[in-house]
Amino acid sequence: MDIKEKINEIVTKLKTDKTLQEKFKKNPVSVVEELTGIDLPDDQINKLVEGVKLKLNLDDAGGKLGGILGGILGKK
Repeated sequence: MDIKEKINEIVTKLKTDKTLQEKFKKNPVSVVEELTGIDLPDDQINKLVEGVKLKLNLDDAGGKLGGILGGILGKK
């Protein structure tokens, strides 16, 4: 399993489904297992969950930073 690919797939699904996002906030392990269709050992699933959280936060920060810089530079 390509971890980066799985993380990107999960993040894409989470970004397009608000209900899934709420479920992920409450129980990320369950949602990741549901989306991958695999019951992974705890150490592997926790790495996957942390990767998804990191990617979501980075994407969110990048979007906010782009908006701020666009405003500063007069672009929208």
